[in-house]
Amino acid sequence: MTATTAAPAGAGHGVAVQFQDLHRWYGPVHALDGFSIDIAPGELVALLGPSGCGKTTALRALGGLDEVDAGRILVDGKDVTHVPSNKRNMGIVFQAYSLFPNMTAGDNVAYGLRLRGVGKDERRKRAAETLDLVGLGGYANRYPHQMSGGQQQRVALARALAIRPQVLLLDEPLSALDAKVRRQLREEIRRIQIAVGTTALFVTHDQEEALALGDRVGVMSAGRLEQIASPAELYDRPATAFVAEFVGLTNRLQGVASDGVVEVLGTRVPLLAGSAGPGPVTALVRPEAIRLAPEDGAQSHVLAVSFLGSLGRVQVGLPDGAIAVAQVPATDVEQLAPGTAVRVTVVPAPVFATPAA
Repeated sequence: MTATTAAPAGAGHGVAVQFQDLHRWYGPVHALDGFSIDIAPGELVALLGPSGCGKTTALRALGGLDEVDAGRILVDGKDVTHVPSNKRNMGIVFQAYSLFPNMTAGDNVAYGLRLRGVGKDERRKRAAETLDLVGLGGYANRYPHQMSGGQQQRVALARALAIRPQVLLLDEPLSALDAKVRRQLREEIRRIQIAVGTTALFVTHDQEEALALGDRVGVMSAGRLEQIASPAELYDRPATAFVAEFVGLTNRLQGVASDGVVEVLGTRVPLLAGSAGPGPVTALVRPEAIRLAPEDGAQSHVLAVSFLGSLGRVQVGLPDGAIAVAQVPATDVEQLAPGTAVRVTVVPAPVFATPAA
């Protein structure tokens, strides 16, 4: 069912959120290590990182579900660091739908409103508006067991939005869904968040989700924020080796750095700030920056080809024994069969380099 694009009457506007030098220990584990981010009103920031990096701890701290050991959290300029969760006006959507099985979709959505003392007629009105917003206008009387996983998660999203939260928190809300539903629902979440105008923090370990959803994406490692930037800047101009290798596929190619460039596969490529050098380095090169051309007598050979719809991914054996992965248009796949000799070059787009392995 297609959702409407209009926000419910009275939908709130986003507020600024500030994490200021947060620290959180779990025994010897430093789950948040000086974590700081400023989120603009109405902005969706996606926190991305491997399991245990601290991203969910940051979200739970903002929601009042977890205490911090040091630092401050400001929402709309007010210090909420030690304010109880039920006083923060946060809408939270978890991976598990957490719907009440004995309540209809409408009653589930209205539950938070009932806790806040909203009258019955207003509860019904706002529940209906919010279900319509998430594309479930005709589902108010259905029970969770009568709905698919994607529909149940839409109800959970509607329940979080119905209270008109200052901030919407989404903790891996799509990871329990299959790939097709996950893609569809993430687009709906983004559309709805823009329509409502609520500031949002989205936590995920899925880089495709983070890049597709976030106005900005923050990459975390071991409790620290490695980089926060727009999706395009994060991908094209990683600030650290961790970001370069964690976000997107990356080839590790040997080269020699000097004077702000690295020579790799016969091409001089600019180096990003923070790169290793001078001397031998490992250049972190994206697959789409690798160019292949069939050439009799070339020393590199195609090892395997994967067809990915509009793209092909080609593994190539290099003369030094290393393997590079190139991403090419699907129209080029036919001429790149396994065994084909190819000339391999690199597009001179800036890359990050680490000390040679």
